[in-house]
Amino acid sequence: MNLQSSDFELFGLVPQFAQDRAAIDTRWKDLQRKAHPDKFAAQGASAQRVAMQWSVRINEAYQRLKDPLKRAAYLCELHAAPVNAENNTAMPTAFLMQQMEWREALDEARSAADLDDLGAQVTAARREALQQCGQLLDVQQDYKLAVQQVRALMFIERFANDVEARLDQMDTADRGQ
Repeated sequence: MNLQSSDFELFGLVPQFAQDRAAIDTRWKDLQRKAHPDKFAAQGASAQRVAMQWSVRINEAYQRLKDPLKRAAYLCELHAAPVNAENNTAMPTAFLMQQMEWREALDEARSAADLDDLGAQVTAARREALQQCGQLLDVQQDYKLAVQQVRALMFIERFANDVEARLDQMDTADRGQ
């Protein structure tokens, strides 16, 4: 194993968006078992430090590979198309309009049913965006266009969290009454 290997190389996976989550989980457990610092206790502190570096590296790779959004962004970066979400927030007008409509719907939601409906719309949009990411990354191999889809997914994920937070607020308020 090489600390400089890509996450896909480290996990022995084909570098593509479509992945089997169970296979990623199994490989992570196997790699962690092999690299666990306790296995190197008899070899001294230096060997344990190296094992700890490996353990950290394996966990970082696992976090990127198991999450479809992080995996898509990582694939784009591997192919010289960094997402740069902090600096590049330009999005298509239609997508921005959808975001505005969702924000208004969230502000106007008065019941859990309203929020559930909004959550269902967001879930459908997320599913569609993930499918589009898969198409762009694995089939078309258009990493520059995939960056835009990854950024859209980031907006969708953030909004889904906002909907969840609002649902939690409603639940807390309902229990407090």
